[in-house]
Order: sequence, then C-alpha cells, then structure tokens
Amino acid sequence: MSLDLLHYGGYECARLANDQVELLVTRSAGPRILSLRFLGGENLLAEQSEAVAERPDGSLYHFVGGHRLWHAPEHMPRTYVLDNSPIEVEPLADGLLARQPVEAETGMQKTIQVALQADVPQITVTHILTNKGLWPVECAAWAITQFKTGGLAILPQADAETGLLPNRSLALWPYTDMSNPNITWGRRHILIQARMQSPFKIGFPNPRGWLAYWNKGVLFVKQAAYQPETKYYDFGSSSECYCNDQFLELETLGFISLLEPGSSLTHVEHWALYSLENCPDSEIEFESLGQKLGLA
Repeated sequence: MSLDLLHYGGYECARLANDQVELLVTRSAGPRILSLRFLGGENLLAEQSEAVAERPDGSLYHFVGGHRLWHAPEHMPRTYVLDNSPIEVEPLADGLLARQPVEAETGMQKTIQVALQADVPQITVTHILTNKGLWPVECAAWAITQFKTGGLAILPQADAETGLLPNRSLALWPYTDMSNPNITWGRRHILIQARMQSPFKIGFPNPRGWLAYWNKGVLFVKQAAYQPETKYYDFGSSSECYCNDQFLELETLGFISLLEPGSSLTHVEHWALYSLENCPDSEIEFESLGQKLGLA
C-alpha cells in the first residue's frame, strides 16, 4: 500500500483510508494515531496540543491526543519518556508500520502496526514492545485511546455464574469518587458520562474483552484478548478507563511479561466503528445493542 502524506495539527502524517473511514498516523512523533473518523465526519480522537506532564528533569511530556502505546506499570519518568522526535513509517500491504527509535532511558522500542480492512470500518492495531537493552525488563503493553469528551463509555463486567462466590472486581485510584453522578453502576455494564470536572479512573479484569465509546452519532468498539491464566498490573486489570474534563481514555493492557534482551511482545486490539444516531441511555438498551453487534 502506498502512503498519502499530509499535515494535520502541525504534524506530518501518513493517511490510511477505505471508502468509509480514514486514519492519520503521524511521522513527526510517536508512534501515534492522531485521527480516526468516518469520511465526511469529524475526528473521534482527542486533540491535546497543550496538555503536558512535567518530568523530574524539567522536560515536558506532550500527550498530543489520539492513540498511543506505553509500557506498564505507570511510573514517572519511565512511562513518560519523550516521544516527540520523528519516527519511521513504512507501508504494508494492508496498512502501515510506525516504529520509534530506541528509548535511550529504557532501552525499549515501541512499534504500532495498523491494518485497515478494504471494505468495512474495521482496523487491527498491533502493538509491539522490543527490549533493545542489556537486561530483562518486566513490563506489559498498554494501549491507550483518547477521545473527545461529551460522550458515553460502556464498560462490560464479568457475568459468569459463580453461585455464592464473587465474579468480578474493580481497581480504584485515590482520586476516584464512586459517588460521581456521571457513573451508572449497572449489573452487567458500567456507564461513564464523559463530562467529569475532576479525574476519575477504574480498572478491571475484562473476560468479555471489549470496551466502547459513543459520541455524536458514532460508536467506537475496541476488543483485546483476556488471558485468565496470566497476571496483570493494577490489581489484575486488563481494561481501564480514565476521564477528566479534557478527554476520556479507553485502555487495554497485556499480561505481565519478563522481556529478555532482544525479545518482543505483542498486544492486539481490534477496532470497529458504527453509525449510531442515538446513544442507548440505559443498561437494558445497550444490552440489546450489544447482542446485535455480537458483544454479548
């Protein structure tokens, strides 16, 4: 596949498109997917040109927005290695590959491979972490998609029948307020209205494997495999959702791995977009929609 190049938000980008959707992957930083939209529609992803985090050395990490790859667990400054230098972008038969230089601080190298189906709004995003250092590194892939606020996130909960035993758990961060009125704690789903005034985050094991976000007539769904026999960071969380007054993030994590020098790990997400004029406003309505989409 040949790559069309253009500028978007001050970044040089490679464009992937079929007759329904378009993605923009920047060559100026990252690896990052900066834009995802139906043709003729607006970018679903957050655009965070001003959002930064200050590192201990005084340098600034730029969040940028869009979709990114981190390696868990979160730690300052290791997680916040600067990624604002040009990267390598190569065309593939069905998409592209975006690869950053080796991180000098960690010895890690991040690669995102994007494959767009020819005739439907479905994308496979393969995240690759490679240890280019001299020592083994314990880590996990962490795929983070930032969306614009104003929509609704749908988080599925485990539904196995376990009798008298528990069947689900949640990880809560110190700033998470469970009384926040923008949260609906349902029986099989947690619904999050992306109109927070203060940060909110939850994580959970996700055997159902998917997360969704609806905003302005578009439903985005991402899916990632859950490996119940393995271990995950953040009290076993394979899925997480963070929201503040600027953006909402849907996050998936791979299981904890000891990455030997010269070896790589992969974490795959499958994305799908659906035109959906009206957002379900109750757990029952989304349960019906989820069954139609094969997400039951």
